Amino acid sequence: MTQDTQDTLDADAILARWRAEEAAVRARLGEAGVCHPDQLTGRTGMQFFDGISSGELPYPHMGDTLSFVPLRVEPGHAIFQGRPLRAHYNPLGTVHGGWFATLLDSCVGCAVHSMLPAGRVYTTVELKINIVRALTDKVPLVRAEGHVIHLGRSMGTAEGRLVGHDGKLYAHATTTCFIMDAPTGRS
Repeated sequence: MTQDTQDTLDADAILARWRAEEAAVRARLGEAGVCHPDQLTGRTGMQFFDGISSGELPYPHMGDTLSFVPLRVEPGHAIFQGRPLRAHYNPLGTVHGGWFATLLDSCVGCAVHSMLPAGRVYTTVELKINIVRALTDKVPLVRAEGHVIHLGRSMGTAEGRLVGHDGKLYAHATTTCFIMDAPTGRS
């Protein structure tokens, strides 16, 4: 068996595993929606993600719109999986940079959010992305994996990579997140 044949077999096995993992996650998710601030009260970042993962809390609508889902969130680490579709194409026939950015922003931001205590939330203040390879729907799935670099009282930073099932790098990003008190739900 040649190395190319072995690499293809390995990539096929990885793709099958990724599809199975996504199906298992999607089976647990509840309805798409927006959390009411009262649903967030008293939850740490990890408790929030556990609520989404178990179906207790809604997952974001944009996951359906942009065809991606959070696979795993652990303290300081998040993995999202996306399916590039023709609906995500720019006029030149490749996936639009905004799709890359949204998927990477989600994974690196959620990596930061996963480490926040109850009563604290974040917002992205800066996202730097480098797209290093074009992406089309010929690539069935990609994964965005984010890791926290630093978490302070008011700022957090993280980095992420977007890779295909064959190990090819498509993009990488860094983020700076502003950390603040959660909204109280009162007008």
